Amino acid sequence: MNIAIAGAGIGGLALATLLARAGHTVEVFDQFVEPEPVGSGLMLQETGLAVLGAMGLRQAAEDRSARIDRLYGRTAPSGRIVLDVRFSALRKDLFAAAIQRSAIFDLLYRAAEEAGAKFNGGIDIASADVQEGAFQTRHGRALGPFDLIIDALGANSPLSSDPRTDLPFGALWATVPWPSDGMFSNNDLEQRYQAARQMAGVMPSGSPRADAPPTATYFWSIEGDGEAAWRGNDISVWRSRAKQLWPETEGIVDALSHDDLTFARYRHRTLGKPVDGKLVHIGDAWHATSPQLGQGANMALLDAYALAKAIETEPDITSALAAFTRLRGLHVRLYQTMSWLFTPVYQSNSNILPPLRDWFAAPLSRVPPAPAFLAAMVSGALGRPLKRLGLV
Repeated sequence: MNIAIAGAGIGGLALATLLARAGHTVEVFDQFVEPEPVGSGLMLQETGLAVLGAMGLRQAAEDRSARIDRLYGRTAPSGRIVLDVRFSALRKDLFAAAIQRSAIFDLLYRAAEEAGAKFNGGIDIASADVQEGAFQTRHGRALGPFDLIIDALGANSPLSSDPRTDLPFGALWATVPWPSDGMFSNNDLEQRYQAARQMAGVMPSGSPRADAPPTATYFWSIEGDGEAAWRGNDISVWRSRAKQLWPETEGIVDALSHDDLTFARYRHRTLGKPVDGKLVHIGDAWHATSPQLGQGANMALLDAYALAKAIETEPDITSALAAFTRLRGLHVRLYQTMSWLFTPVYQSNSNILPPLRDWFAAPLSRVPPAPAFLAAMVSGALGRPLKRLGLV
């Protein structure tokens, strides 16, 4: 088939690689003249790593990443641990791989190029003709028709008319050198909370290149409409607050300026149907949510693999698109629901949820089988997506 993909993100690049390797003619359209990654570090769970393994890219991704065995957070000022996820509680050899977006982007972009996918930069997609299988740019240029068109444009995709819910909180992100003062574990993603109104985190995030030093991803939550005020204040005001919440991050925050921190606004959106005529939505274009459960990149990789697998194994495109929806529908609905419920516990202005979290939910989370369930939830294993895709 002749297939067009809008968006050169993780899902779009993975799908381009898989489809081009299968012999399809694949064109990728992206608004950047030269495709490039957007964002800081992310966590590849076993679900995403399994897809990369099927693509022959898992070891290369692990080589550039930091192994994460535990995700935990303490509330201030008590220091009480109110989130503690140990992947070994589910399986002794289970872990996550924290990686810079630039590193995973580089691996996938090279793989797509080597597979024969064609890239078209500087193309700003505005709409789609789902019956003809064509894109239109913001300047009125028609692209197509194609046998199939893919929306991999992310949470702000203009190809979806469904309502988007702006979540009340976003985050400031920065990539920093890995702290050499011994304050942080190389294998933990650690967070600090002030009720649910303030959150900071430090995540080891590997090296962007084999010859580069290790990095960390630092994040600081702020309300979605608070970026302008934050940038308008003297940076010393924020530094003081950040160090008060988490004194051990002094070496990180003192080195950061306004320009070093990039703001990300989060949205929650789940399309009722990922398929409309010849148009298929994958990744955040289908199911956007907050990064609290860390599933975004992994879900996009699962979507890409499921669609490529359905096209390869089904007798016609109609059957393939129906199979794709079946393969991914349950897992998507499950994690969208859990994220919607889980996010306000750690990012909201609620006066009720933090005490419930600290004094009721947190102690119960340490009682079996809760540790195994938490590890399964964060690793993306609930709903058994890898079994459904034949990856285990």
